[in-house]
Amino acid sequence: MRLNFYDYISIFIHQTDLTLTNYIKSKLAPFNLAPEQNLIMMLLWEKDGLTQNEIAEKLKKDKTNIARMVFNLEQKGFIRRQCRENDRRSLKVYLTEEGENLGHSITKITEEFNSLVCKGITEEELKDVRRILGKMCKNVHEDS
Repeated sequence: MRLNFYDYISIFIHQTDLTLTNYIKSKLAPFNLAPEQNLIMMLLWEKDGLTQNEIAEKLKKDKTNIARMVFNLEQKGFIRRQCRENDRRSLKVYLTEEGENLGHSITKITEEFNSLVCKGITEEELKDVRRILGKMCKNVHEDS
């Protein structure tokens, strides 16, 4: 029997992602920050001075995409790029003062968003969601 459009779990996950992304996009818009750019900033607020390659690895994004987002964040004045002394091809990314200050507002928004998304969901259920999504990713990686 053929699956109905709404029976595909991948479509449900995609629609959930769109819903979450659109919500956080509206919250970040006043700060001139796109949701994907915010992911880079969140990493830097945790550990400043990452290389573009480290950011790409952590976000599971291609290096070209990360380079473009980093360039845009630099143009906005939130970060600065600096060549490493021992490897001029490798750039480290640092927060500017404006980028650091932005973290105070954005961190509050992302924590409130996380609370909203997880409202009514137990820690055990969240562990199950992570475990199941992890299995789905593994299934796809094993097949590629």
